[in-house]
Amino acid sequence: MRGPDLAHKVGVLSDWSGMPPPNPEDLRSSARAPLRLRVDYERMNSFFADYTKNLSKGGTFIKTSRPLEVGARCQFSFSVPALSDPLVLEGEVTWQLLPDDARARNEDPGMGIRFVFKDAEAQREFEQLVEKMMEDALGPEATRALLKGG
Repeated sequence: MRGPDLAHKVGVLSDWSGMPPPNPEDLRSSARAPLRLRVDYERMNSFFADYTKNLSKGGTFIKTSRPLEVGARCQFSFSVPALSDPLVLEGEVTWQLLPDDARARNEDPGMGIRFVFKDAEAQREFEQLVEKMMEDALGPEATRALLKGG
């Protein structure tokens, strides 16, 4: 099964300055599951490979000691076990936890990503995929409880 390309068809270094900032009320509005997926991304001609700490229908936390700056947008390529090709999503960094701050809080450093979909259909397709991954990892009852609370 080929992974869908749900991102906008734009270059990684496109100018996104005209886009409004994310609404703070939207942050963490979706239930998160502790799903670990490999994620590859490029920024300023540097390539990165890290892992997600959790995943929701609206975003993810990427565990990394080199978080991108808040507001940075790029395409993230997720390796999903059920798909033969990576799932490509556009995302925006909405917050970061730098290594020194993470050590002080006894947490993992990284960055929070809000997904940006090309249209409503792409978002629905991704939401269905996330629900399936949650069910596979957590079981149907735990997934229902998690989604009902989120």
